[in-house]
Amino acid sequence: MKKVKTSLLLFVVLVLALSTTAAFAHGKSFPEKFSLPDGFRPEGIVSGYGTDFYAGSLANGAIYKGDFRTGLGEVMISGVDGKIAVGLAFDERTGYLFISGGPTGTASVYDTRTGEQVGHFQMAAPGTSFINDVVVTQSAAYFTDSSNARLFKLPLQPTGELPDSSTFEALSLSGDWEQVAGFNANGIDATPDGKMLVVVNSTLGSLYSIDAYNEMDSTLEAKLIDLGGDSVSNGDGILLDGKTIYVVRNFLNQIDAFKLSPDLSSGKLVDSFTEDEYDFDIPTTVTEFGSRLYAVNARFTTPPAPNTLYDVVQVSKH
Repeated sequence: MKKVKTSLLLFVVLVLALSTTAAFAHGKSFPEKFSLPDGFRPEGIVSGYGTDFYAGSLANGAIYKGDFRTGLGEVMISGVDGKIAVGLAFDERTGYLFISGGPTGTASVYDTRTGEQVGHFQMAAPGTSFINDVVVTQSAAYFTDSSNARLFKLPLQPTGELPDSSTFEALSLSGDWEQVAGFNANGIDATPDGKMLVVVNSTLGSLYSIDAYNEMDSTLEAKLIDLGGDSVSNGDGILLDGKTIYVVRNFLNQIDAFKLSPDLSSGKLVDSFTEDEYDFDIPTTVTEFGSRLYAVNARFTTPPAPNTLYDVVQVSKH
């Protein structure tokens, strides 16, 4: 009888453990909304190892490390006056966090395992560009410049190791790319093989595909993605998930999902996530964990103060 009771007890424990794991996997036990530090002024967010995520501060370049499972975290990298953190990207090979420096013209790289800075790249003179977003592929990190018709390319070793501080390229955008007054190239993402990039032009409300492997004389050809008359005006951060691309449209308080054709030449609007469903307050960028998206609320229409509240909102992919 003792053996039977013991076996039954072990069975019950196993069932409970599997049920808990399944609940976590489907995001049921994860908070739908959680706070960032008061006065943080977030803009970028990206997933890390496991349930980790990172958010960056426009106020002073600080980096916050949190946990999707609990909604809790702490500042991992302290802010410094004059620094700024805009778009973020995480490289799973190294645990490196790539940070766009906005008007400072810089890109920084930190080792998330130690919190130490391992790279700093002055890509443009301060005030002459806006290094906005970044994506990491197997061979390079690509940064958008919202003020100029170009991307910055930082070549990476197959292991993800960085080059020296002077090794990067400015690649002009040609083809269908149109540079207008205001913010232009903003969010960027890449196909899993790193061969194709997708970039949003915030002012024109357009998406472009770019063949990253077809670099000619420091120029990349951008091809307009036909969205069937739909616009992604106010497009900020983007996320490519298979052939679905999610576009955060900041001041419109919504995220649009488009199904892209296999060759990335066209896309069809298949879903929209709006403030009627979710507590959006000027979301800027989005990351994913399992079947959920996580959008950071930048609250650009709220005057920033030391006690201003900021948060991250969970969004179901439907």
